[in-house]
Order: sequence, then structure tokens, then C-alpha cells
Amino acid sequence: MIKKLQLLSFFLILTTIAAKAQNVDFHLNGFGFFDNREYKEFPERSRTYSGVRTTIDLGFNLDSNNHFIAGANMLHEFGGKPFFVKVDPTIYYSFTNKNWLFYIGAFSREGLLTDYPRAMLNDTLRYYRPNVEGMLTRFKNEHFTETVWIDWVSRQTATDREQFLFGFSGKYQPWLNGPLYVSHYTFMLHDAGSATPEPNDHIKDNGAIQLKLGANFSHKTFLDSLNIEAGGMMSLERIRGVDGFQKPKGFVANAYLSYWRVALYDEFYKGDGHHIEYGDAYYRFKTYNRLDFIITPFVAKGLRGQFIFSLHNSPGYSSNQEAFRLVYDIGRKNLVRFKD
Repeated sequence: MIKKLQLLSFFLILTTIAAKAQNVDFHLNGFGFFDNREYKEFPERSRTYSGVRTTIDLGFNLDSNNHFIAGANMLHEFGGKPFFVKVDPTIYYSFTNKNWLFYIGAFSREGLLTDYPRAMLNDTLRYYRPNVEGMLTRFKNEHFTETVWIDWVSRQTATDREQFLFGFSGKYQPWLNGPLYVSHYTFMLHDAGSATPEPNDHIKDNGAIQLKLGANFSHKTFLDSLNIEAGGMMSLERIRGVDGFQKPKGFVANAYLSYWRVALYDEFYKGDGHHIEYGDAYYRFKTYNRLDFIITPFVAKGLRGQFIFSLHNSPGYSSNQEAFRLVYDIGRKNLVRFKD
């Protein structure tokens, strides 16, 4: 009975919004992946991730700035039963104009937070946690971009822990046509435990910061893209009431170059070992290098398919990873336009 009332309330809300909308549009996009990981360092992580995510939603546009979106993001893992093993509701309000973007609700992280370094937010989040549940705002002009966000992971109940991520990231380019820029990424996981007190259970904080100087020489050489970054990384971890913040530090650098449909991407780390809950486990090592060989054979309007062969090098180990990822997006298509 409660679920029926919730569904009824949901459809009444959508009906009310639709009555005030200038137009209603439709959006379909998807993400297929086959990711085989042969990790000698982490036998428990040496597995294959494979499946496809399909997102479908309706957009109710009050005007050019204000939008309500409702739909679902569905995951099918190849060979899995039932067919959709996980369905994530997508429902949010967005405001957009020339400089500002604001989202509140459950919305896709793709294109909003997927630029975070893998050391901080690992790439399996794209497979198994595609939506942000919370708020995000971004300001952007010719020289400066800054994004602030909060993502609720778990609501506190008698058995479930209170967990949320919050962070901010940005980029500053002092000269509009110059290659140099400064970028930063920050996030923190707050874990407050369940509402039922448990002995020796403490509030935990876990996060990381990266600050990098970059140079973008894309289209300034015979290459299509040439981008180099280097800087520092620090993670932050504490158990409140037990210890203070632990602050491992290190040096990070990465380079990306591409020509036609072939690209190389290299990541290097040297410093203290880190324990970042949502980060790539390889950064537990004091030295780490990852080299990606990328081929993009499938390119069309709204579609991109890539083969990626990765070499992971850490002290005493050399591992490999093979992946194919296909992203498609038909864009927003108008369904109904209402007259005043």
C-alpha cells in the first residue's frame, strides 16, 4: 500500500510539472564495458567486469534554464539473472545558464565527476555507481572552472551507516590562448556509523587532495592532443577519538598524447603509500606506473568505442588489463512542445 501511494505521489508530481513545462524531451544513452584485470598484486581484484548500462529519461523543461528529469539507469551484467541486476532511479532538477550549472537529486556522474584522478575515485564507479545522489554546482568562465558537490552514499538507520562524499575540483588558466593551467581535486568520505551505538565504533574520515600544474599543447604540434601534468598528492585519514589525521604525501605526474585514433596515457606516482577508500588500490604502493595504449576504431555521432591495453608496474610486480568500452548518446530529442 505504501509503495502504491509513493508511486501515485510520484506521478502526480510529474503531472504537475508537465502541466507547467514548455516542452518534454526524451534522452537515451548507454555504456557497454568488458574489462579484464590480471592483477598479480591483488588476486581478489583480478576479475572481469562486463555488462551494459542503459539510461532512459524524460525531461520536463520549464524554460531554457530550468529542467526536471526523471528516468532510470539500468545495469545488465553479461550472463547475469535477472536481466537488469540493478536499477538506479534518475530524478533531479537542473539549472543551467552561460556560467552556472546546478543539480539536485539523483543524476549521472558522467561528465561531471569522471575527470577525477583514479587515485581518488576509481573507474569502477562508472560501472557500479553511475549516479550521484545529492547536489552539485559548477561555475565556469573563460579562465576559471570550479565544481562543488556532495554525494550521499548511505542514509543512517538502525543498521545502515551514515556515509557521504563531498568535494570540490577546478581549473585555472591564466592566459586564454596559453598552454599553462593549474588544476586541483579534493574529496572526503565521512562515515558516521549507524544509529545504534556500538562499542569501539568511531566516526571516520577518509579523503585526498591533488594539486597539479599542467600544459596543454593540443593542436600546437603534429599531434592532435598533447597534455602534461605534474604536482603533489596528499591523502587524509583519521578515526575520531583514536588518532589525528594521517597525511601520506607523494608526487604525481601524467601525460596524454594522441594522433588520429591512437593514444597513449601514462600515470606515475612516487611517495608514501595511501589508503583511499574510493581510490585505486595501486596507490597503496610507494612507486607505481600505469601505461594505457588506446585505440578508438568506432567513432560516429554520439558514439565512441575504445580498446584499452594497460600495463601496471609496482615494486616487484608487472600486471596487465584489457578493456573495451562503448559509449553512445542520442542526445535529447523533443517529444512534445506546448503552446502558451
